[in-house]
Amino acid sequence: MLIYGRRRVGKSELIKQVLRESKVKSIYYESKQTTEMNNVASLSNLISELYNYPKLSFDNFEAVLDFLFQKAVNDPFIFVLDEYPYLRAAIPGLDSILQTLIDKYRDNSSLKLILCGSFIDVMKSLLLSENPLYGRVDRTIDLKPMDYYESSLFYPGYSNEDKIRLYSVFGGIPYYNKLIDSSLSVRENIIALIASSDARLENEVSMYLRSEISKISNANEVFEALSRGYSRYSDILSQSHVTSAPAMVDVLEKLMRMELVRKESPINDENNKKKTGYYISDNLSLFYYRYCFRYASQLSIMDSDVFYNKYIRDDFENWYVPHCFEAICKQYLIRQNKRGLLPEVFEKIGKYYYNDPKTKTNGEFDVVTFDPKGYTFYEVKFRKTPVTDRLIRDEIRQVNETGLYCYQYGFISRSGFEAKPQSNLLFISLDEFYL
Repeated sequence: MLIYGRRRVGKSELIKQVLRESKVKSIYYESKQTTEMNNVASLSNLISELYNYPKLSFDNFEAVLDFLFQKAVNDPFIFVLDEYPYLRAAIPGLDSILQTLIDKYRDNSSLKLILCGSFIDVMKSLLLSENPLYGRVDRTIDLKPMDYYESSLFYPGYSNEDKIRLYSVFGGIPYYNKLIDSSLSVRENIIALIASSDARLENEVSMYLRSEISKISNANEVFEALSRGYSRYSDILSQSHVTSAPAMVDVLEKLMRMELVRKESPINDENNKKKTGYYISDNLSLFYYRYCFRYASQLSIMDSDVFYNKYIRDDFENWYVPHCFEAICKQYLIRQNKRGLLPEVFEKIGKYYYNDPKTKTNGEFDVVTFDPKGYTFYEVKFRKTPVTDRLIRDEIRQVNETGLYCYQYGFISRSGFEAKPQSNLLFISLDEFYL
């Protein structure tokens, strides 16, 4: 089995929980970023402890693996190699060694081998046809971050509005959510964990980037441009100081493979590269670059409460959370779609590109679905005031003027509705997100 996913997503904890619940003997080994023989010695000690053997000695890692495959001939066994890319870097030809042993013992050994790692590029390369392990992997798990609903189970005591705010900062990474202190307000948690000097997650984003990207300055430039709302390739290039277009392409592709940035095309013009946008998909990275990285000098010399009030508070409520709420609404609609709870099962969800011939402008609607009946346009409002009939009329007129044909309009509101239901309208309140 191959298990991979971005750092902190919970791969190791998932495996450890399975091993705790399994009655089969197992060894979980976290590979070290050191020499082959150091790893051999560490793994040998674990084997000795499991089987109550005197201290074992092996000449190389292949010998250890061969020993485990042999043991599993008569005794079913689970062997986990976590952080496999570290071991792979220390032992030339490790993929080939594993391939030889898998083929040798395929018919008579009961060993179950799990390879796990956070370097997504490396782990995905094991599945390529030119890799020795091609065809030897029985199951692959690309572990993704949790959605807004799953994340909220880490902080059930907060209001639904605050659950949206917390997810907008800490996203769906279990490790980040585990650090949230339910006795503190959203603001206090943000300050304690990310928006203050020496905060728990102060260096989290930069450490993760440095572990996989050599030219961190280019990544910083791209992230800062993206965090300020620039999404088109040409705009990102002009707003950043990345040296060349090839360098820009390289860093964007790397960030997408790391699952920190996503590439999105409008659902009504998917093949038009000029209309493709790039967006930060990791909420902590978005928050960090919009506020902490951008104002790093001020953060280092200011009181954290003063810094929050000056650089975060207003923008957080008026732009940041409403921006993240759009992505959360897409997650909600996908959850409902999978459960068959929408009037029509949609086939696509995303942005819709339009040209307005009257004003000679163009732009995008952010949340639109497509089903066999046509398009449904969703207007998302994270405001203190409820949605009114007037607002609905204005939004529908705006949609019609751009030439987007909708057979149905959806309105998603943080503060409810002061509007009359109609047959072609869907009203969704925030409370429905957490049912």
